[in-house]
Amino acid sequence: MGNIVKERKSRPVNLDIKTIRFPITAIASIMHRVAGVITFVSIAILLWLLSLSLSSPSGFETASAIVDSFFVKFVLWGILTALAYHIVGGIRHLMQDIGYFEELETGAKSAQVAFALTGVLSVLAGILVW
Repeated sequence: MGNIVKERKSRPVNLDIKTIRFPITAIASIMHRVAGVITFVSIAILLWLLSLSLSSPSGFETASAIVDSFFVKFVLWGILTALAYHIVGGIRHLMQDIGYFEELETGAKSAQVAFALTGVLSVLAGILVW
């Protein structure tokens, strides 16, 4: 075996977390995954609430009382918003899988459209919940 000489390449190292900026496409992809996890976890909550409401008339009253609180309405709004983003982001990813929005510029525009559409759907979800 010969002498192995390790060369140190001088390349910039950015260790300041405050200066690191993700592109909007990366943020959209990460948010799609987060929305999927929120949607998955919320299924248990929603199924429990449905089961309680269908168990008996008193169970329905209990479920109604639970849903009447501001905090639970806020959680339900968050669940609906996460579901809306996951659906919109999923459609965006499916479009990319068939060949659309693959370039950086069009991918960034489609991410902006996904965020804007989710904003509109979030407002509609808020109207529905409250």
